[in-house]
Amino acid sequence: MNDPTVPTVPFAEDPGTGPGTGPGTEPGPGVGPETGPDRPGRRRMLRGALAVAGAVALRPLVAATPAAAEPAGPAASAAAVVVRRFGRYEVLALLDAHGPFPGTAQAAFPDATATDWERARRLDPAAFGPNDAWQLDFRCYAVRRPGGRVTLVDTGIGPVGSPASGWAPVPGRLPAVLARVGIAPADVETVVLTHLHEDHYGWSVTPEGVPVFPNARYVVQHAEVAALGPTRTARTYVVEPLLRAGQLHEVDGHTVLGGRARPGGGAITLLPTPGHTPGHQSVLVDGGGDRLLLTGDVLVHAVQLATPGVRYLFEADPETARRSREQLLGEARRTGAVLGTAHLNRPFVRPWTPTGHTPPH
Repeated sequence: MNDPTVPTVPFAEDPGTGPGTGPGTEPGPGVGPETGPDRPGRRRMLRGALAVAGAVALRPLVAATPAAAEPAGPAASAAAVVVRRFGRYEVLALLDAHGPFPGTAQAAFPDATATDWERARRLDPAAFGPNDAWQLDFRCYAVRRPGGRVTLVDTGIGPVGSPASGWAPVPGRLPAVLARVGIAPADVETVVLTHLHEDHYGWSVTPEGVPVFPNARYVVQHAEVAALGPTRTARTYVVEPLLRAGQLHEVDGHTVLGGRARPGGGAITLLPTPGHTPGHQSVLVDGGGDRLLLTGDVLVHAVQLATPGVRYLFEADPETARRSREQLLGEARRTGAVLGTAHLNRPFVRPWTPTGHTPPH
């Protein structure tokens, strides 16, 4: 997974790295216009699941403005940012929001067994709300390199008026959390979008189409953009504004961000992990000895950490998603990598093994 021959996207003024170049969600192969991941039907299905579950409330976490989106109290404040170091990289897990998913957990993971749920409960007890509600975090990650340059992985659910407003607990608080840790929008030089679902690109642009991070290249897999139909929300809301601003950067396959992957570590690498969407990608942060895999939506609930074969209702290609999940988790176990998750209620966890789960990292 850390191949020195893969294309390289250079960072500006990255000491100790050589120059490089890099090549430039809906429906996957055989998926029609009504079944892509960013379609009106997806939102209708979410709302329908919400009704079936007895109208579980999607409570906004904060009041109307991002500036007011600070968590209340010491415990909430501590949960908003979790910091870990991986070699030369400081990685900050940034909580944009927390709330219930529409519908029940069993409806979202229809194949999960009682044993699967028992394992999942041990791994992430906070995910289990009353009446089979699924409680989840909406989390982004900032990777800060020497000199303060920042790569942001995903941008959360966004403000009121973002596409996630129909089902997610908007407004998110990412801008306030970034400000708390000393990261200004202009400090972000790269935004990696793991995929183009609305709870992962919400703070990429304003509802008026202005890029939130003015100096950043927004990096997404070409396959993800190519799968979008011309009227899809992801294309009109985020892709087209970024194209107009000259800030969208499409890559194709394994790509190293800055420098070159090498035995001593010190690289950030994009890893294609399709299935959840056609061009889903995960991110390997290799600090040299310490490795972190930012999973995006390769796994969205601890039930998929406990039993990787469990299908999620909103995967575009469940079989491909299962293979990506099993391969990523296998690589994490083989190399001792930590997982950085988007939706589990603990940001940094170790892979579960069949002989018994490994405690959170």
